[in-house]
Amino acid sequence: MGKNEKACAFKTSVGGQALLEGIMMKGPDKYALAVRRPDGGIEVEEHPLKSHKWQKAPLVRGVLIFIDSLLTGYKCLMRSAEISMPEEMEAEKPSKFDAFLEKHFGDKAMKAMMGLSAVLGVFLALALFMVLPTFLVGLLGGVVELGFWKNVLEGLVKMAIFLAYMGLVSCIKDIYRVFCYHGAEHKTIACYEAGEELTVENVKKYTRFHPRCGTSFLLLVLIISIVVGGFLPWTSTWLRALLKVLLLPVVMSLAYEVIRFAGRHDNWLTRIISAPGLWLQRLTTHEPDDGMIEVAIAAVKPVLPENKEDGAW
Repeated sequence: MGKNEKACAFKTSVGGQALLEGIMMKGPDKYALAVRRPDGGIEVEEHPLKSHKWQKAPLVRGVLIFIDSLLTGYKCLMRSAEISMPEEMEAEKPSKFDAFLEKHFGDKAMKAMMGLSAVLGVFLALALFMVLPTFLVGLLGGVVELGFWKNVLEGLVKMAIFLAYMGLVSCIKDIYRVFCYHGAEHKTIACYEAGEELTVENVKKYTRFHPRCGTSFLLLVLIISIVVGGFLPWTSTWLRALLKVLLLPVVMSLAYEVIRFAGRHDNWLTRIISAPGLWLQRLTTHEPDDGMIEVAIAAVKPVLPENKEDGAW
């Protein structure tokens, strides 16, 4: 962790997501987003969180928490765009599709848009990272006898597509800044876990890599799906692709429990589990500037529980 490599004894469930010129932080009872306005100020908004019984149900909570985080994250992302780029948002003319949603859904048009965007995002992710590798290897297998190597090659293709996508996305200027805010989020959480006062100077000392990260979760989903894929038949490429999609909720649930276990313990096994995700964060996090750290601190302070143990992981 920079000057503080030693792991912290306290591990918190408080975490968040990088936004456009801002950060969303989620605590035990509420979430808050802090966004840098064009005038240089920081706008902070707080929202209550609903508690659900399934949040404590192993092998069920993983996929449901992912869906809930996806919807909340998209809502906060859109709100951060409104705060950080108000003139651009106002100048943008509504599309025919926006007019259609407004006409048929009225006040619920935004929720309909968020739901549709989330569904399309999941569909594209499934097509790109789950289905495409299977079909590419299936086509090659029709020309060259691959045997056992089909599974290995499929896993390599899947991982190559994922890493190439992350690498290309990180080169986009606006996304690069989002990844800087991602780094600010991690450094702030690390500082809080270490028990230090949340100041810019204190936060700067800590690492931008954190084992309990959405990026690590996604990579773990891919790794587990590769292992599970080794037991699926290649008799039909379509059937194999379908089975992989149908098994994805199970894979995601397993990945969540594994990353939860790794986040709560510090030993040789959990360090091995966390290593690939921490390596990937070299692409998805960058060192933030002081202003970004200020935003991260503003986002996390409202969601911290009065009793620190109430927010333990």
